[in-house]
Order: sequence, then structure tokens, then C-alpha cells
Amino acid sequence: MKAADLRELSVDELRARETDLEDAIFRLRIQKSMGHLEAPGKVRTERRTLARLKTILAQKTLEQGRGQD
Repeated sequence: MKAADLRELSVDELRARETDLEDAIFRLRIQKSMGHLEAPGKVRTERRTLARLKTILAQKTLEQGRGQD
């Protein structure tokens, strides 16, 4: 998912997506350890998407904090 798409989501939606991605990465790691992972590159892309999401989430929460001051 691209950063522009993530920026359009609300903070609650980002947190929900963060939980989903963490769960998906966990399942992919389990599959990899068992040797059943069909797309090894999927782990990398999901991790990068999670990092991108966390960055945008931090930016949005920082902006909200500044807006309340």
C-alpha cells in the first residue's frame, strides 16, 4: 500500500490496519519457519508497509497533539 493511500485513512483505521499487518507478518513468519511460505518476498513487503503505516500514524498523532495546544 502506498503512503498516499495510508495518509487518507483516519487514526483509528490506521491502528486497525496496524494490528492486521502485525498478525499477517506473524503468520507469514510461522509459514516461513515451517517451510510452507509460497512467496518469500511477501514478508519483506508487509514489514515495509507496517513501517510506513507506523510512520504515518506517528505523524498524524503528532499533528493532533499540536492542534490541541
